[in-house]
Amino acid sequence: MTKTKKYLLKESEIPSQWYNIVAEMPNKPLPLLHPGTKQALKPEDLYPIFAEEVARQELNQTDTWIDIPEEVLDKYRIYRPSPLVRAYGLEKALDTPAHLYFKNESVSPVGSHKLNSALAQAYYCKKEGLTNITTETGAGQWGTALSFAAKMFDLELAVYMVKVSYEQKPYRRSLMQTWGAQVVASPSMSTKAGRKILTDHPTYRGSLGTAISEAIELAMETPNCKYTLGSVLNHVSLHQTVIGLEAEKQMEMAGEYPDIVIGCFGGGSNFSGISYPFLRHNFKEGRKVRFIAAEPASCPKLTRGVFQYDFGDEAGYTPLLPMFTLGHNFSPAHIHAGGLRYHGAGTIVSQLLKDRLIEAVDIRQLDSFEAGVLFARTEGIVPAPESAHAIAAAIAEAQKAKEEGTAKVILFNLSGHGLVDMSAYDQYLAGDLNNYALTDEEIAGNISQLEKII
Repeated sequence: MTKTKKYLLKESEIPSQWYNIVAEMPNKPLPLLHPGTKQALKPEDLYPIFAEEVARQELNQTDTWIDIPEEVLDKYRIYRPSPLVRAYGLEKALDTPAHLYFKNESVSPVGSHKLNSALAQAYYCKKEGLTNITTETGAGQWGTALSFAAKMFDLELAVYMVKVSYEQKPYRRSLMQTWGAQVVASPSMSTKAGRKILTDHPTYRGSLGTAISEAIELAMETPNCKYTLGSVLNHVSLHQTVIGLEAEKQMEMAGEYPDIVIGCFGGGSNFSGISYPFLRHNFKEGRKVRFIAAEPASCPKLTRGVFQYDFGDEAGYTPLLPMFTLGHNFSPAHIHAGGLRYHGAGTIVSQLLKDRLIEAVDIRQLDSFEAGVLFARTEGIVPAPESAHAIAAAIAEAQKAKEEGTAKVILFNLSGHGLVDMSAYDQYLAGDLNNYALTDEEIAGNISQLEKII
């Protein structure tokens, strides 16, 4: 009997709405607070920073489904629907009874899932009449996605790229510049936030928190310009639910339903995208699907952070967010999964974890690359270092299934390919990568500083 490898939808089956999980959560997240007044934010409080429609989506707690604009759907058709793939090769290598599936978001023009929100945010900015946008990027996937999206909607873009990634990943920078973006290594001397950080720490090689501060500052000082964000906030998670909504239809085509859903975790964009549409069935139908967020051991906010209000950036420009955090001044290790090097978790994920509706695991850098190489050798796709964390978690669950003798169905999100991350694989294969993990003392010390600040 011929076995199906890929499950493909027609373009007409791309979801026409995004799923807003907040409307159906048992306990809604605590409100975002104004950094000055400490009062709950209203949409208009966010208008100076974000496109107005995005600000409304951010605080929307009542509408379960939000229409995807036709102009965005038209651009989605460039690469969506993305395939659902049965990982037969990986199953065989692991000798597991588990059935492993992955949603292949690496097929987008930019090589990752980030384009799902980039196109939406660029569209809303253009519709508002803006001419310029700013953003930050860690590993470069978000910056790359927004560069393409900005070109699609005729917007000028400035990207602050975390300096260590700017140096580690020159081809990400090249892609952004090819699509017309201006790319600046962060921290830089072009903003007050950057100059202060460099004055205090001249050799500092950056963090997402720093880059966010610089991008927000530039947006607020540039006429006809707004800031755009690639992860963490609710509207980004909303736009990414197109992933899981497609996967629902494709799992039905496969005649199976996942027992476990896994995504790598930095700020939460790809984990939420694959998880939230399935999680709603746990809420409404009493299903017992497990949801696992796989984060790096060097930046373990979900597994070892503290739940409290904190800033989303280093300089304190953002609203105060109720989240699991290691402290907005936390300086993560220079792992190659730059998209996961963020101090805090989104408010939705944080509330779900607090309510024990999802789980989290931390993955060491060498374990993630070992999983990435095995995946490449069995499935043919070299995964992004971020995605390799989800693969490592899926492998661990498949091995548990083997020990238990159970045919678990495991779905994970391949958030992107690693074809512009090959220098990282070079270092791994040469035995030159560090296996970073934080000590309890380091975490406690940073959180104690946070408690003095907030």
